[in-house]
Amino acid sequence: MTMRRRAGKGGRAAWRSPLVRRHEECQTGAPSRRLIVDMEDGLHQSVFPGMTFALVLLGLAGAAAVSPISGAISKTEADHYIWGGINDGWHLVQRPDLSVIEERLAPGAAEVRHYHRAARQFFYVLDGALTMEMDGRVYRLTKGQGVEIAPGVPHQARNEEDAAVAILVVSAPKSHGDRVDAPLAASSDAVPD
Repeated sequence: MTMRRRAGKGGRAAWRSPLVRRHEECQTGAPSRRLIVDMEDGLHQSVFPGMTFALVLLGLAGAAAVSPISGAISKTEADHYIWGGINDGWHLVQRPDLSVIEERLAPGAAEVRHYHRAARQFFYVLDGALTMEMDGRVYRLTKGQGVEIAPGVPHQARNEEDAAVAILVVSAPKSHGDRVDAPLAASSDAVPD
């Protein structure tokens, strides 16, 4: 991770991490191009390096409303909910500009096909396999794979496997309250991709 040097009190140098610089720059205006590169450097060392671009993109989407960095969170401390009667969700980040949810879909489970007016989403498979239908195309995502879904694109996440699937769903801004049902027309069955 790249560290920057800045003059501190009495002309002494102070070290600042990319996240601290991001917070400082967001308080005064839009992040610089150099900052984005620094953030990517730091995220390449993260637990989920495949999500680098999506996290940088989604993080910058709400850059003007960045709040101070809070402590670490896991499923144990996160707000838990059940959907579809059999699936679990944990709100890891709940802000108007960003939502990060870990979900566990039971075998055979599927969400209602829908789209979001404003939210851009990134679905990332932590364990198992997820079938994602997007605008009539079907994708099978396995551990370590993800897909970005732009606002207005109808989609449906489902588990067509015999085992549960664990995923991360990142939305910017938050997707709750932004959902419009979009049933798949019977005459245009989804095409595998």
